[in-house]
Amino acid sequence: MVENDLTELDLRDKDEQATVRRNNSFAPPQVFHQTISTPTGQSQSSTASSAGKSESKGESKGSNDETGLIAIESPMVGTFYTASGPDKPALVSVGANVDSDTVVCLLEAMKIFNEIKAECSGTVVKVLVKNGQAVEFGQKLFMIRPA
Repeated sequence: MVENDLTELDLRDKDEQATVRRNNSFAPPQVFHQTISTPTGQSQSSTASSAGKSESKGESKGSNDETGLIAIESPMVGTFYTASGPDKPALVSVGANVDSDTVVCLLEAMKIFNEIKAECSGTVVKVLVKNGQAVEFGQKLFMIRPA
């Protein structure tokens, strides 16, 4: 980006969009990743959903009722962060109201921080991942009660 004097690069296909922005010459580029549609995500969601249910049974028998809740899943492998920095407040927490454009967390992959948006409206009921934890593609990150 520096060599070609680019400040923004926007890549899109029918399923996803990625935007890379360079704010100044001293800061590393930032990448914002957004899933545009979910037809392929629905089939992956059912696989991840069944895997998530088997994991949640081991955690707590009383807290595995996810009826009516929407899962926000990881679109990639990376490291989960609740805030934009160690001294910053969490982007969202249990009880927070979110809409489709609300950034709920950051996922770091290959030294690039990706903003993950809720892509639904509602209230955060559960945060399923701890700050700094490695996550897999399709892993449930949050549970949302739809508005």
